[in-house]
Amino acid sequence: MSRTSKFADLFVRKEVNTDMFKKTGLEKSLNAFSLTTMGVGAIVGAGIFITPGIIAASYSGPGVWLSYLVAAIVCSLAALCYSEFSSTIPLAGSAYTYIYTVFGELIAWVLGWALISEYLFAVSSVAVSWSAYFQNILAGFNVHLPEIFRAAYGTSGSPHALFDLPAFVITMIIAYLLVQGVRESARVNAVMVILKISVILLFIVVAAFYVRPANYNPILPFGVKGVIRGAAVAFYAYIGFDAVSTASEEVKNPKRDMPIGIVSSLIVASVLYIALSVVLVGVVHYTKLNVADPVALALHLIHQNWVAGIVSLGAVVGMTTVLIVMSYGGTRLIFAISRDGLLPKALHKLNPKTHVPVINTWIFGLIASIFAGVIPLSKIAELVNIGTLFAFAMVSLGVVFLRSDRKFRNLPKSFEVPLYPFIPILSFAACVYLMLQLAPFTWKMFGIWLVIGLVIYFSYGFSHSIARRDEEKSVEKHG
Repeated sequence: MSRTSKFADLFVRKEVNTDMFKKTGLEKSLNAFSLTTMGVGAIVGAGIFITPGIIAASYSGPGVWLSYLVAAIVCSLAALCYSEFSSTIPLAGSAYTYIYTVFGELIAWVLGWALISEYLFAVSSVAVSWSAYFQNILAGFNVHLPEIFRAAYGTSGSPHALFDLPAFVITMIIAYLLVQGVRESARVNAVMVILKISVILLFIVVAAFYVRPANYNPILPFGVKGVIRGAAVAFYAYIGFDAVSTASEEVKNPKRDMPIGIVSSLIVASVLYIALSVVLVGVVHYTKLNVADPVALALHLIHQNWVAGIVSLGAVVGMTTVLIVMSYGGTRLIFAISRDGLLPKALHKLNPKTHVPVINTWIFGLIASIFAGVIPLSKIAELVNIGTLFAFAMVSLGVVFLRSDRKFRNLPKSFEVPLYPFIPILSFAACVYLMLQLAPFTWKMFGIWLVIGLVIYFSYGFSHSIARRDEEKSVEKHG
């Protein structure tokens, strides 16, 4: 085999046809409402109770809502691109599968590996936040864990901590719930999402009566640049809708329901984030909001402690829904990569009763729970955004190739990105720009993670690739 041929093998593309969409092994039990609640469950979680204060104090001031608006606009552009892909290629794997069909295997592996890090670190970071809020609730009943089990070693303010036991336990509980089946997980998530939205609306309504107009001045103390940098941080709040697109194979009518679920969840989440941010900075001066629990702080300052207790409970519930959906998304991504031969086949083996990749789910849950137990939040939260922005950028660019390649023109689709090719190109440029706003530490760790991924690909994935095997068979057949 020539060097040119071997190089071409790295970019072999995943073949898709309408027969693949009919029966894929996963149970089709989700609808548009299920997808919307999944999206809101993933998007509106730890971020809405933590990030508005941090962004206001460090980047945007009272204009924090503008940072969320900018992030929402960039996400909406990417969401339109996701929607076209999900209605054209309704297969598990989200951006990984889309890029595999358009750009080929090596780029798909790099992107899929980046997304695995996003899901693992997102679950781990949210589990650590969940642990902190949960321990605050326990403290209200005068119940305290031994200090060594309260947080990971090296956590600021916890000099004697060694292991975050609550974070480890909740992540394993979520894995157990997911193993029971997607239908059951979706029902639990839907109930929690409704409760979470009710708690957020309660804060907005109660706190709105205590807004002081003077707190809105100056509106942009850090300038427009602060708003943009704040948007890069706020992006963390919106990454959840990527997890919705991993559910394609478990949706009853994916070509109709996937675009509805993706766009609807983004709209609902954006309205909630912006409304809460406007009220928060109106109640508390932005310079006082650089705390881990800004919403609770605002309620204590206006002497609404009973609401603060409810909000803390809502935060725990909210973060639980994020853990459910992000864990689900991570396991379905690994399922898709394994089914393509790039990871061991045991990772896509389904339980015949629940139609769930059990081994995959337990392994993902165990790794994420260990990360949550031993790595401080300050170290893992940095790594979530870059993998997602990379995926959004590639999906946006991929739509251009999806439309221009003749092999995809015969695939039926129910949604197309409007104002093509302006929106996909703008989405790509915006995602790349936000990536460049992230810290050097994030880029360094991202590079190390990708190197590890390339070692795995060339030592295992390349030789076990099903797409490459099928390509070789096709060449031999047609000689």
